Amino acid sequence: MIDVLRATTSLTIALHHGARGVIPFESTGEALACRDREADVLACGEREGRIVPGFDLGNSPFEYTAERVAGKRLAFASTNGSRVMREAGRAGRRLLAAFVNAAAVVDALAGQRDVVILCAGKLVDFCLEDAACAGLLCARLESRGARMRGAGARLARALAPATREEVRALVEGSSHGRYLRSLGPAFARDVASCAELDSIDRAFELGGLEQAISMPRP
Repeated sequence: MIDVLRATTSLTIALHHGARGVIPFESTGEALACRDREADVLACGEREGRIVPGFDLGNSPFEYTAERVAGKRLAFASTNGSRVMREAGRAGRRLLAAFVNAAAVVDALAGQRDVVILCAGKLVDFCLEDAACAGLLCARLESRGARMRGAGARLARALAPATREEVRALVEGSSHGRYLRSLGPAFARDVASCAELDSIDRAFELGGLEQAISMPRP
């Protein structure tokens, strides 16, 4: 599951900093209700890029510090990311993927017979940074013997950035990257953080709706 700007990047960082799990919701009201029922839950996410009134955290990677999220579950409702997490609910395994942990995700998929990569996109439409991240995963899986199936996988593979510099240029130059940067310096810093490649050496699998399973790189 991929939502580079910013859900899967922020949640990967949150889980790396000790968050106990992620509970994705379609509506902000559901996330708030979950937070109000459970003592160890934080309401998190955004609408149109900005924190939702009443939420504990927005969707910035820099908000998910160890001091804030360690031991907490995150009731997460975002414009695009939470939707794709819910759509993957019936999958045998669900991994959060972004540029920041791409290598760890590929390692975690070693030996998996079938892999489906879901891109959140922007309101269900094509989104360059998500497709390019999917392409990077495809390229790295292909180098380990995987075969691409379908036109979507082949298109994504063709978009795969080859270097850290290409990742940064692509993310910052994407439509959503430009939109977020237009909101101010704090958002521009978020975009730069989401453009880091392989900065986190773990992949996180959502086991059920409440537990996160950490998979360090071998």
